[in-house]
Amino acid sequence: MTTLLGVTGCGDGGDGGGGKAGRSPAPSASAAPAGGLTEAQLAAVAFADGERVGAYTASEYTLDGPLGDAYTATPAVCQPLVSLAGDVSDHEPTAQVQRKVDVPEEMLGVTVDVTLRSYANGGAAEVMKSLDRAGRECAGGLTEERAVARATYEKAEPTELPAFAGEADEAKAYRFTVLDVKGKLKLYEYLTVVRAGSTTLAFRGEILGTKDIGGIPQDVMAAQWRKFRAART
Repeated sequence: MTTLLGVTGCGDGGDGGGGKAGRSPAPSASAAPAGGLTEAQLAAVAFADGERVGAYTASEYTLDGPLGDAYTATPAVCQPLVSLAGDVSDHEPTAQVQRKVDVPEEMLGVTVDVTLRSYANGGAAEVMKSLDRAGRECAGGLTEERAVARATYEKAEPTELPAFAGEADEAKAYRFTVLDVKGKLKLYEYLTVVRAGSTTLAFRGEILGTKDIGGIPQDVMAAQWRKFRAART
């Protein structure tokens, strides 16, 4: 959830796969072990600490990254839109690697959380099914719950997929309108999740403030996808 909400106290289309915000499963574009990639394998294909992508720099979180097991949703079916962390998701990943991508000198700039997860026994495809359902059933809003904060998502709507989505097995992208704790300010966040075999690559973009960033920076997503694909082919 956007940092501003913490400071202040605190979809898909009708068929879930039509239009520009979702695709139906296709034959796997990248083979992966039945048990999913290990954490070391994910780290090898994720952004490295200090890696540059245009104006952006990737870094490892010094503590646990955001959108973890402290983030839950009401109704529960909306959970995939809030956090896919294993402790709060119905689908437990076998491994996970998380990176932050931003412009370090811009205190109020765009921040992208990039999380790679691997799953066993078809779990990645099940994650996408759950995400698809959440996008359809929670389009009219949901509540994000944390230990000391609560946020109201006014709506979750489908948004444009990245250009490389056609290379993935599945892809979903959403734009969230989130009200601040006083219900007066509207904040905007974006979520894109793509699946390649037993791995999901999730991108969450936000900014500290009420500006609508218009989407997750395409060059950040494309660079992570290229690095992942180059190592897996």
